[in-house]
Amino acid sequence: MAGDWVSWHDTYDDPASPLRMRLTLVTEHLSAAVAAAPDGPVQVVSLCAGQGRDIIGALAGHPRQGDVAALLVELDPANAKIASDRATAAGLTSVTVRQADAGIVAHYADALPADVLLLCGIFGNLDDEDIQQTVAASAAMCAPGGTVIWTRHRRPPDLTVQIRSWFATAGFEEVAFEAPHTTMSSVGVHRRRDGGPSELAHDAGPIAAAGLPPGGRLFTFRPDRQAGPSPAPG
Repeated sequence: MAGDWVSWHDTYDDPASPLRMRLTLVTEHLSAAVAAAPDGPVQVVSLCAGQGRDIIGALAGHPRQGDVAALLVELDPANAKIASDRATAAGLTSVTVRQADAGIVAHYADALPADVLLLCGIFGNLDDEDIQQTVAASAAMCAPGGTVIWTRHRRPPDLTVQIRSWFATAGFEEVAFEAPHTTMSSVGVHRRRDGGPSELAHDAGPIAAAGLPPGGRLFTFRPDRQAGPSPAPG
């Protein structure tokens, strides 16, 4: 399976591919979120980070590169190594790649709350209940005013409308929702409201604040599901 997930990333190298379009959108929104973060250190966390092309592409040469500490959580060892090598080659010494299961919050709780949380390439591989739980927990995983960037395909039944509603219920305001007509992929950007219904007790720790038991599982990645962006018919 490791080899499959490595070769899956090859589509990003095709300028005309839906994945490349999605990557461009995520990178642009990530760059903007970092630029808009308050002065001082900026914590970025990417779950199921793959080869880290979005974070590396956004941070290399960014005016606030020196402010950012980024943690990439990736289970596949080959992709984790590629991400680490890419970050090193780009001179991003504050980017850390951690080989771990991103479905368990304890594996990256030390980097929370995040100013920018990336949930890209995940929701198409989860059961609906796990998506809802992850969205709800995002409020505890983000600092007040923090930004979540997420992706999901729009193939029927299109769940993106429901996902956007779940983010609103969790105390987020929508910054952007990109749904290019030439693909079935989409990119959502939500910012956590200050003092909203999701103002949780971060001093209890991100795991407890997310409503999960210690070491509890946030989601289970299911590669057996039909997932990922694909060209729109016609």
